[in-house]
Amino acid sequence: MADILLIETSTSVLSVALARDGAVVHERVCREPRMQASLTAPLVKEVLDEAGLGMACCDAVCVSSGPGSYTGLRVGVSTAKGLCFGADIPLLAIGTLDVLVAGVSCDDGAKRPRGSGGVAPQSVEDKMDDERQFIVPMIDARRMEVYTAVYNAAGERLTPVEAQIIGPESFAGYLDRGEVLFVGDGALKCKEVIGHPNARFQEAYPLARDMAKLAQKAFDEGKFENLAYFEPFYLKDFMATVSKKKLW
Repeated sequence: MADILLIETSTSVLSVALARDGAVVHERVCREPRMQASLTAPLVKEVLDEAGLGMACCDAVCVSSGPGSYTGLRVGVSTAKGLCFGADIPLLAIGTLDVLVAGVSCDDGAKRPRGSGGVAPQSVEDKMDDERQFIVPMIDARRMEVYTAVYNAAGERLTPVEAQIIGPESFAGYLDRGEVLFVGDGALKCKEVIGHPNARFQEAYPLARDMAKLAQKAFDEGKFENLAYFEPFYLKDFMATVSKKKLW
């Protein structure tokens, strides 16, 4: 029986969960933006206290590795590495796009509002059925740019993760072959640009709970990260902006 602490900080939604043998037993979700730095550690404590566990009783920590928010990824990975060092337990990492796709490909096929835990009614726009051929997770970047890749309906990644500027012809080859679900916090901004009749759009956020089965699989296969050298997958270099306010 493996108890794995799950940490997801790559977007504006922060979440922490505890999984036991691949099933989530406790979780916390914060939907208020930019709270990773102040709330990640407290949410970890809440989840562990609720479970009656200390960090030393956990078998591993799994963190969402990116791409995503530069600051969010730094906080998540730094927290996960610190917990692993302190408790002398291994670190696991799951790509953020893989987490998004895992949320779509949940076993019961139900669609949940991301972060609410409930079940949302299906509509013509977001209906998910056996006709879906591809899943394209999209993490919002600047303007019409997203971090993305293409997955098949079984959740297997078909293309490398990349930063892509979306235009009318984006993913046309896949759309011509069948229904494509664009999912993530970058999906809806592409809705007015990608007008293909096979395109479906769903706003979503990667959640710690959606890492559970992937984390358990990585744990079983011994796919542990090097604590000293592991870094988030930023995909692009951090770009700082210069304030327009006069300082003197």
